[in-house]
Amino acid sequence: MMVTVSVVVPTFRRPEGLKAAVASLIAQSHQPDELVIIDNSPEGSARQTAQNARAVARFDVVYVHEPSPGVANARNAGLAAAKGRYIAFLDDDEIATPLWLAALLYTSRSMNIPVVFGPLRGETHGISGLRDQMARRLYSRRGPSDDILLDEPFGCGNSLIDRENISLPESPFDPSLNETGGEDDAFFADLENQGAQFAWSARAHAIECVDGNRTSWRHLLSRSFAFGQGATQNSAYGDKPNWLKVCFWMGIGLAQLVVYSPLAGLSAALKLSSAAEFIDKTVQAAGKVMWFGWFVPKFYGESAAAE
Repeated sequence: MMVTVSVVVPTFRRPEGLKAAVASLIAQSHQPDELVIIDNSPEGSARQTAQNARAVARFDVVYVHEPSPGVANARNAGLAAAKGRYIAFLDDDEIATPLWLAALLYTSRSMNIPVVFGPLRGETHGISGLRDQMARRLYSRRGPSDDILLDEPFGCGNSLIDRENISLPESPFDPSLNETGGEDDAFFADLENQGAQFAWSARAHAIECVDGNRTSWRHLLSRSFAFGQGATQNSAYGDKPNWLKVCFWMGIGLAQLVVYSPLAGLSAALKLSSAAEFIDKTVQAAGKVMWFGWFVPKFYGESAAAE
């Protein structure tokens, strides 16, 4: 069978999340030709879920065990195994709505754009107040109500690439970012340097299910800090770092710290609805300045495997 569309789902010890993600793919109005599940746990914990999916899905289910922990390792293994021209990425904590894949494909084909992103709605359980607002803010991706060209890319979860119109190296996701993340930022930055364009697919909705492990204040602030580091890190990334741009983003971060830190303190003290926004902006500003060395949080790879 000719494979046109592959959906790649990397997973690491999220059995319930993976089951929900797979179920949402089985319910798609436009069925993929294959689903590639990349099991990044050393013990191969997702094998049974893949076997169960194979028994009921109307498309091929490919199980790949990539035992070396690391988010870049998992994504590279997924791209290597996928046979489709179009590769859609869904994470193991995301649930695709029934029109998700059809919308991504429609946007890519109608606009003739090789890289497309869709909206995410973060959902939490068992928390409320400021922590809930912060989590939903960090794990949601909002955009316009119409399909449009984008000036810059988002992350891998809920995205689609057309391999026929971009050039990919053998291992497009950088393994040096296995533990910290940001491998997708670097990947899309490389595509942008090739001249690739990005588009927003307004109807390609997915839900990001934020579990309890990711809603502690420590994790939320670390995640916000890492988001802020992204712009500066991308400027310093690669064989030819743009140090002028690094200085630019560090300067932006310092200016934002001066503006947002007092607003964050005041809005939190008064319990205003804007508190989550100002806390997030303050912490991201700090990340722009402190983007290097041991300031970089580690969320994946060996760090996650050791937990």
